[in-house]
Amino acid sequence: MSLPLDQGAPAPQTLEVQKASLHGIVRHEERDMKVIEVPASFDLRDIRPVERPELPDPGPGQVLIRMNAVSLNFRDLLVAQGHDRWLPPTGRIPVSDGVGVVLAVGSGANGISVGQRVITTILPKWISGPLTVQKRKGGLGGPAADGVLAERILLDATAVVPAPDYLTDVEAATLPCAALTAWHALTRAGSLRPDSTVLVEGTGGVSLFALQIAASAGAQVIATSSTEAKLDRLRELGAAATVNYLKRPRWGVEVVDLTDGQGVDHAIDIGGATTLEQSISSVCMEGVVSVVGLVGGLRTEINLAEIFQKNLRLDGIETGSRSMLEDLVRWFDLKRLHPIIDRTFPFQDSNAAFLHLKAGGHIGKICVVM
Repeated sequence: MSLPLDQGAPAPQTLEVQKASLHGIVRHEERDMKVIEVPASFDLRDIRPVERPELPDPGPGQVLIRMNAVSLNFRDLLVAQGHDRWLPPTGRIPVSDGVGVVLAVGSGANGISVGQRVITTILPKWISGPLTVQKRKGGLGGPAADGVLAERILLDATAVVPAPDYLTDVEAATLPCAALTAWHALTRAGSLRPDSTVLVEGTGGVSLFALQIAASAGAQVIATSSTEAKLDRLRELGAAATVNYLKRPRWGVEVVDLTDGQGVDHAIDIGGATTLEQSISSVCMEGVVSVVGLVGGLRTEINLAEIFQKNLRLDGIETGSRSMLEDLVRWFDLKRLHPIIDRTFPFQDSNAAFLHLKAGGHIGKICVVM
């Protein structure tokens, strides 16, 4: 799904003009900057700001950004704790999602100008089109590249997207990963239509974004969670029906009952090992299960017969491309959606933000402000 591109973007200034506009305000002081690094212990309690040398001026096609806010994802826990394939090298700056103001622009960085507020993209090489091995490389805040939990960052101009004007910094910072993953799953499955039924699981970022986006398209959303308070909140946000998965361990059956024995058109699975079997059982004939997360683990056993007997489709969803993020931003702007924020933490208390995420009691996104 594509929406019309904005027209009339201002032409970029030269690097010299853009730097001159910043002289004496932000940039040209000889000092260190503060960043967060993954601790050598991989203990979240040891996360704290450290100093690094100031970044150089942006080269051709690059932009220098002063970060204002970042948001945390489950992937960031895996990186910060050195888990499995997400084990980072020493000194890695974590986190992929953030918003900031452009301080300087290198030559050839078309479409981006000083003073513009931008959001990052988690996979800087995936601009558009199908995902390839090459486009998958260089994901921010993981084993391959530094992330955005820093006072300033240097990125290719093609790796950022203008932030929606109506959103706060904290709200805008939540879009690049969780919201984009939900958008990718919904659009790939063709679920943004009034006659669609969508299942979302829990109250984390991807699930709440999927709920908001699907409901804004008129789809009927069924949501699961573990407490009555969370289920009440999900209904407030637009869920047509809810299921307590602790009280109903075989909740897929109840989802089918709630849809007059048909099952949902689309289930967005965030738990992996702990939820995929029930997600499969919850969908209708010719339905789609989008596998977007692994909160419950990397491996599971599933009933293959149910997959082919329903003629259903399993979609693996890897966040999304920059062009998808641009479409998502336009949808948010059109529908005037506001991300659900659980809590914000100051930069110096980034360790507390990670610990809050690990505790798992949040409803919505957890953010860090600079």
